[in-house]
Amino acid sequence: MNRAKLLLTCFLLSMAACQSPQEHSHDEEAIPTEAFTRYTDKIEVFVDFEPLVQNRMSTIMAHITLLEDRFIPLLEGEVNLILTVNGKKYTASSTSPDSPGIFEMDLTPDAEGIGQLSLDIKTSGFTERVNFEGIKVYPNLTTAVRTLSKTGKGDEISYLKNQAWSIEFANAPVQKEAFRDVFKTSGKILSAPGDETILTAKSSGTVLFTGNKTIPGTAVNIGDRLFTISGGGLTQGNPETIYKDAQVKYEQAKADFERAEALVKDKIISEKDYLQAKTNFETVSNSYQVIAKNYSSAGQIITSPINGYVKNILVREGQYVEAGIPMAQISKNKKLLLQAQVSQKYYNKLPSFTAANFRMAGDPIVYDTENMNGKVVSYGRSSSTNSTFVPITFEVDNVGNLIPGAVTEVFLKSNILPDALVIPVEALMEELGNYFVFIQTGGETFIKQEVKLGGNDGKKVQVLSGLNEGDRVVTKGAYAIKLASSTGAIPEHGHSH
Repeated sequence: MNRAKLLLTCFLLSMAACQSPQEHSHDEEAIPTEAFTRYTDKIEVFVDFEPLVQNRMSTIMAHITLLEDRFIPLLEGEVNLILTVNGKKYTASSTSPDSPGIFEMDLTPDAEGIGQLSLDIKTSGFTERVNFEGIKVYPNLTTAVRTLSKTGKGDEISYLKNQAWSIEFANAPVQKEAFRDVFKTSGKILSAPGDETILTAKSSGTVLFTGNKTIPGTAVNIGDRLFTISGGGLTQGNPETIYKDAQVKYEQAKADFERAEALVKDKIISEKDYLQAKTNFETVSNSYQVIAKNYSSAGQIITSPINGYVKNILVREGQYVEAGIPMAQISKNKKLLLQAQVSQKYYNKLPSFTAANFRMAGDPIVYDTENMNGKVVSYGRSSSTNSTFVPITFEVDNVGNLIPGAVTEVFLKSNILPDALVIPVEALMEELGNYFVFIQTGGETFIKQEVKLGGNDGKKVQVLSGLNEGDRVVTKGAYAIKLASSTGAIPEHGHSH
C-alpha cells in the first residue's frame, strides 16, 4: 500500500515539473521587438528588429522617410549598417529598398554587450549617417524577452509607416522662437487714397461707350478712350456748338494778334493796344486748346489719365450728363489699405500694433504686412456713432491676388515674445472646446496630448503647457491618427511588411 502511494506521488511531481513555466518554448509566444527613431534635416530613420542576441541572427528593418511637404518613402539608394560592440564591428548592407522606404539587413553578433548602430545612407541626391546609441546585444533570448516584455505604453496609438506614406502626412518639431502677442479681429481691404482717380464729364451731353474698355476689371493705359459725350440734338450745352464757338473766337483772336503785331512795329498802334490783343489771344487760345484736346466730330472724348484697371462704371450708355458728373473709377491697384476693427476695450493697445497677418474669407493663404512693404498709416482716436469699434489701418503693396472690398480675418501683431514655444496652427485638433495635438513618440507610435494655447498669428500658435521643445507634432494626417486611436490597439513593432 505504501509503495503504491509513493509511486503515485512521484508520478504527480514529475507531471508538475513538465508543466513548469520555466521550460516553455519562445516559439509559443510573440518575441517583443525594439524600435528606435532619429531625424536629420532631410530624413526620418526608424529601425525595428527582434532583440539582438549573441549568436542569433536578427533582421534589421530600416524605414527611411523623406521629410518633404508631404512625408514620402525613400524609393532608391543604398544603406550600409554597422553594429559596433566592445570595439568589434558587424556589418550588413542593402543596395535597394525591399519595399518602398524599407531596407532589410541581417546581423549575427557573436558577443553580448552595449554598443552603437550606425546607418550610412547614400542616394542620388544626398548622403547621411545616422547613429543609434545604447544598442544592447543580449546573452540569450530568455533574458531579452524578460527585459523587453516589461516595456510598452498602453496609451500609445499605433500607425504604421505604410499607412502614413499612403496619406497626406507630416510632422514638425516644437520650437522656441520670437513670437508676437496677437489680437484676432475682422477687417476689410480698401483702395489706397491717391491710387484711384474719378473720370468726370468735361461737358454736357449724351454718354456713348467706346469699345470694350468700359467693363469693370478691364486693364487700361493712359490715353485709352472710354467714353464720348455727344451733343447731337441738344439746344444748350452742345459740345459741337461749344467747340465751333471756341474755334471761331480762337481764329479771330489769332488774326487780331497777328495784325497788332505788324502794326506795333510801324508805331501805328500803341504798345498798350498790342499787349491787349496779345493777352486776349493767349486767353482764347488756352480755352480753345482745352476744348479741342478731346474733341472729335462725334463729340467730347473721355480718356483714362492713368495706367490701371476700371474699378467701376458710374453712368449708363445713352445717359445725359452735365459737366463735372463722375463717370468712372480708375484704380492703379498698386497700393491697398487693410483696415481692421478693434473693440473699444482694446483701444489702449492700438499704438503697440505694428504689423498684421490676414486672409480673405474663403482663402487659405495668409498674408503678412511685413512681407508686403506694409506700415501703419493711422489708427482711430474715436469710434463712430454707429459702431463700437475703432479702426487701425495698414498700407500694403498689392501682391496681385487681393480684392478691394474683400472681408478679411486679421491677426494684429504687437509685442515680441523672444522665446515662445510655438507649433503650426495645422497641428491643432479641437474636441468639445479643448485643443489637443498628436505627438509622434516613435516611428510608428503616437500619443494624444491636450495643450493650453496663447496667442495665434494665423500661421503659428503659442503653447503655454502640454508640450516640450523638441517634441514632434503631427501637422498633416492628424485626423487619420485620431481614427486609429479609436481602435485602442496597443502598438506592436513586430508587424509584417
